[in-house]
Amino acid sequence: MYRDLASRRSGEEREILLALADAEKRHEDHWLQLLGNDVGYPRRGDLRTRVLGWLARRFGGVFVLALAQRAESRSGYEDDGDATPAMVADERIHEEVVRGLAARGRNRLSGTFRAAVFGANDGLVSNLALILGIGASGASASAVLLTGIAGLLAGALSMAAGEFVSVRSQTELLHASSPSPEASASLPDLDVDANELALVYRARGMAPVEAERHAATVLRTYSAKTEIAPRMTDEDIETHGTAWGAAISSFFFFASGALIPVLPYLFGAEGLTAVVASAALVGVALLGTGAVVGLLSGTAPLTRALRQLAIGWGAAAVTYALGLVFGATLA
Repeated sequence: MYRDLASRRSGEEREILLALADAEKRHEDHWLQLLGNDVGYPRRGDLRTRVLGWLARRFGGVFVLALAQRAESRSGYEDDGDATPAMVADERIHEEVVRGLAARGRNRLSGTFRAAVFGANDGLVSNLALILGIGASGASASAVLLTGIAGLLAGALSMAAGEFVSVRSQTELLHASSPSPEASASLPDLDVDANELALVYRARGMAPVEAERHAATVLRTYSAKTEIAPRMTDEDIETHGTAWGAAISSFFFFASGALIPVLPYLFGAEGLTAVVASAALVGVALLGTGAVVGLLSGTAPLTRALRQLAIGWGAAAVTYALGLVFGATLA
């Protein structure tokens, strides 16, 4: 699997993955040596391993790395008397190496993708709860459908606006904390004896002695490209995502999530049939979003999927019960 992942990488990541593959080959050689003449014919890997390899060849990416991280953490070498201490240590280190590689991918996805996943989940839960609550109050199917569409549009616009403001604010804060180019251009004109540059580093948290030493080094090694401190980079922007990207993805993913509970009413279902169909469709979608979040966070996908399902259905059940109560009161 590491070789398959490396085939879709370049540079440092490719070298790291190939080094992991070499380490696993040493483990394989250990078992082959122990088995000796009893090694038997080569056998295919189990289904899970073959699926991981296929995913790595076709897609690569953070999802496969997250699964690999979990696989490394479940190594049985620690309790295996035939495994060497070095192999046990290797597996522990491999988990941390893969965790680091997966973290890079998570950072690249953390802006727009975060808005997409959680936007879809919010749309699923909020619109299902809204529809079931209104439906339980005794409203007609057409009223429930109109309510669902209104909830879809209102929620999607609200999510888009919130994500735009949030990401734009983060970017503006990063820009505000980034040193001015004009300040860096003033470095050659500073009084070396007064060395006010040290005040910059003290303001950024350095101890006085360390700030004086660092400022002296900067002035001594000054060149035209010297900067007082690192400025905001394209990687920083990529990590936080763009405001418009987050807003647009949030709008469409919230809308796509919020559309699912409306579908049975769009196709003419009414009453309890529509309620059950809507809850079932949303349940399947919640399992999917929960599993994705579990994969990205390096935890068990099934656990996260079931937790997401319980939360979503729980919220819908509460609003449905309240709808029954208010419907009976109004009647």
